[in-house]
Amino acid sequence: MDINDSEAESAGPIELVTDLSDIAAQCAASNLLDFAAQLAGLAEDLKALAAAPIEPIPTAADPDEQLEASSE
Repeated sequence: MDINDSEAESAGPIELVTDLSDIAAQCAASNLLDFAAQLAGLAEDLKALAAAPIEPIPTAADPDEQLEASSE
């Protein structure tokens, strides 16, 4: 913190609370900005996923289907 011992002794409790409130407000604002940036990145990722075509994922066929495919 910026306040050294001599300043803390001369500062009244109201000034210290105000300083702590300011620090808390700055931290909250910083956290909100970080969160907003993360949400923006997520939105970009979702846009990219929405634009990509959905391709089926090949799955292992049932044994009965494998027999039918090999007999054709």
